[in-house]
Amino acid sequence: MTSHASHKISAPGRSSSLKLIFMKYNKTPLTINEQITRLERRGLVFSDKELAANYLNNISYYRLRAFTYPFQDNIYPESDYAFFRNDIDFQDIIDLYVFDRRLRNLVFNELEKIEVAVRTELSSVYSLSTKDAFWYNNKSLFETNDAFQKVMKDIESDVNRSNENFIKQYRKKYDYPPMPPSWMTLEVMSFGLLTRIFKTLRKSDDKKRIARYFGVCDENVFANWLHAFSNLRNCCAHHSRIWNRRFPVNVILPYNTVNPFMSRIEIKEIKQNKIFALLSAIKYIVDIISPGNSYKQNLITLLSDNNKLLTLKEMGFPDKWYNLAVWR
Repeated sequence: MTSHASHKISAPGRSSSLKLIFMKYNKTPLTINEQITRLERRGLVFSDKELAANYLNNISYYRLRAFTYPFQDNIYPESDYAFFRNDIDFQDIIDLYVFDRRLRNLVFNELEKIEVAVRTELSSVYSLSTKDAFWYNNKSLFETNDAFQKVMKDIESDVNRSNENFIKQYRKKYDYPPMPPSWMTLEVMSFGLLTRIFKTLRKSDDKKRIARYFGVCDENVFANWLHAFSNLRNCCAHHSRIWNRRFPVNVILPYNTVNPFMSRIEIKEIKQNKIFALLSAIKYIVDIISPGNSYKQNLITLLSDNNKLLTLKEMGFPDKWYNLAVWR
């Protein structure tokens, strides 16, 4: 971690009337003991400094900053990022960090089920409907030629980058078409690209059939869910914080679903950019593709752990969330 020293410099070769000011990063690294001293000065309690030093040797001060941030004064520089409360121990921050990691693991496991199911259904429906194993190479299926060209470029990139044996065997055995059939191709593409393919396909009975298979009546809503899931999956894969994050993709929450989800009134109380909206959409789909799953119980168990700093409000949970149809 670093100190706060910095200074301004003017851009060379500029006239005085157009002088630009740049901030030069000039912070210096801190030792583990200096990191502890700084946090202690700001009001964080250390009941076991030796254990804290061990944590800081393995989890960077900067990474933990995301978990101390909500409890510090980050507005007024003169406060030196002081903690609002004097009863927060370093171990409380670690407990919150561990909660977030366990939540990511839980979510990542469920998103894998959804991703695999979407790959399977998308390939199956379009292959059988078009009677073409290479349907994704048919530009008439896509909304625009530009969208098709961009998708195909990225598909080729993902396939060419793949080290899967089934891709190598296809190319060793066949000369044409140069790209493998969809049930191979879709297996090696990223979830983000899979999401874009569904979104850019023209409206059709096939597209609607896929959305309804996952219990969603509007294919645009399902495309939005896939986009949100892809973003969340990337956060989990890169070990990014999710417990109190405001996500860039607002989750569209429908009331007209195949199975009970939420009412119009209930939807108005849900923040679309918080994790609860995503957890609810995941729950809805996982119940369809994996009956008898333990997702809800695992989440409740995780939320029930004694975590001093955890508040459901920060995660977007409404009061009595467990009474919503999707969570019953």
